[in-house]
This record gives sequence, C-alpha cells and structure tokens, in this order.
Amino acid sequence: MNSKAQELKNRINDRYKSMSKGQKALASYITDCYDKAAFLTATDLGQKVGVSESTVVRFASFLGYTGYREFQMALEDTVKNQLPALGPTEVPYLEVSREDVFLDTLDQDIENIKKTEENLDRRAFEQAIDLLVGARRIYIIGLRDCDPISSYLSLRLGIALEDVRRLSTSSSQEIFEQLMGVNGEDVMIGISFPRYSMRTLKALEYASTRQAKVITITDSIHSPMNLYSSCNLTASCIRNSYGPSLTAAFAVADAICMAVTGRRKKEVAEHLSEMEKIWKDYQYYENDELDPVKDSVRGNF
Repeated sequence: MNSKAQELKNRINDRYKSMSKGQKALASYITDCYDKAAFLTATDLGQKVGVSESTVVRFASFLGYTGYREFQMALEDTVKNQLPALGPTEVPYLEVSREDVFLDTLDQDIENIKKTEENLDRRAFEQAIDLLVGARRIYIIGLRDCDPISSYLSLRLGIALEDVRRLSTSSSQEIFEQLMGVNGEDVMIGISFPRYSMRTLKALEYASTRQAKVITITDSIHSPMNLYSSCNLTASCIRNSYGPSLTAAFAVADAICMAVTGRRKKEVAEHLSEMEKIWKDYQYYENDELDPVKDSVRGNF
C-alpha cells in the first residue's frame, strides 16, 4: 500500500473512537467501499451514508485534510494502489463445445450491447459530444487490446474535427512528450478495460493536471480510469474467455463518431469532397489495387 493510502487508513483508525455517529458511518462506508467513494462528490457521499454535505466536509477536516478535495485524492490513491491486484489475469476457457463457440460469442456480444444500451449515461454521452465539438484539440489513448478502438476513433473523428491526435507507445516520443501541449481547451479520450492500463491512467492524470477535460470509455463507473474523468461512458465487456469483449466499446466509439458528425455536417462534407478529389487524382481506389495481376499483364501490351 502506498504512503497516502496507508496514511488515510491510519487516520481513520486512530480517530475512530472519538468520531460522532455520522462520522463513524462515513468511516465504515469509506473503508468498505473506497472504490465507490473515490468517485463521489461530498453531496453524493453524504446521501449514500445518510448525512449532510457539511458533515462530509467536516469529516475530511477531522481527519486532518485541508478540504474534501485533498481527502478525495487520498481515496483515489487507495484505488490506484489496488490496480496490481487485478492481475495477472487468470485464463478461463470457453465452456462450450467447439461447434457452439461462434454462436456463444455472438450471444455474449449481443448481451453486452444490450447492457450498454441500458446502463450508459445519456447525459454523460451528450456532455462528451459537447466537449469534443468545442475542443481545440483531441487526444486519444487506448493501449494493447484498446488500441484498435483508439485508432478507429482518431480516424473517424479526424474527418469531423480539425486536430485529433492518437497517442501511441510505438512512437519515438514518450506518451508525456506527445502530451506536452495539452491545456484546458483540449479534450482527452481514455479507453481501458480490465486489466486496466497504468500507462493510460497516468496519461489521463497528466492531462487532468493540465486542466484538459477527460472522457473515459471503460467497463464501470468504478473503474480506476474514472479517477480523472469529466464524463464516464461505460460499455459492458463480459466474455467467457481470457480477455474482455470490446464489441460494445466499439459501438460506443461509433456512436460518438456519428453524433460528432451530426454536429459538423458542413465540415464533414467539405472534408470528404476534398478527399474524393485527392483519391481520384492519385487513383487511390483504381484497378491497380483491386486487380494487380490483370493490370501488370495489361501493362505488357
């Protein structure tokens, strides 16, 4: 356990006997549900426990913190400290016969999409679109399994928005070097599912400290990725196999692209018109790609 997380635990234990009834209720909830408490405002935490917002703020001061935000940061450190406990990943195997794997996989993906439709916060989704359309620059990060989603988002959003940058560990620059210019006018999209990427989390933390707005696409409102997010978009990823299903996450990414495109119809039309001209001028979709053998033979005559 890191120093801040241990210090929070010690402060609660050392002061528990002298706490009021409401403070003890807060201490018990935080001890048992720190992963949920870390994402709650003082008002929301008070409502969860059944005490007032002022009681929550006084509780933070009682523990020796300068305010609720410093107390919440200690909770966030406790959550981040639990990340190593998420792995190594155990590898279950599909409990179906070989001929049922195809249908079983499709059924799980369909179920994930249905759950995502039911649970995704529509207000958070609309907020995400507002942030993206109004941003100076968009940064996108998704590593390992999530890399294809970040690639898809950067490609599609790049048609509608002027400055979209995909962060990559394959670049000669480190991730933080790629983020050097980020500021409060920018938006960063972070994508991560269990096992969560610490590099992605650190990148989101850095962007947040530079006042950038953070949008997360992850599996739960309790995901560590939400520690620094302005709005959280959740996608179910249940898979009876060694890794998460990312079908619903792709659906969320696609919905983001469609919504942004709907807000930027003129810009998208101009972009596609220019690209069509370039494709035509440089024969990007001509026969030499579709039928290279026939073209090579044709070139001999």
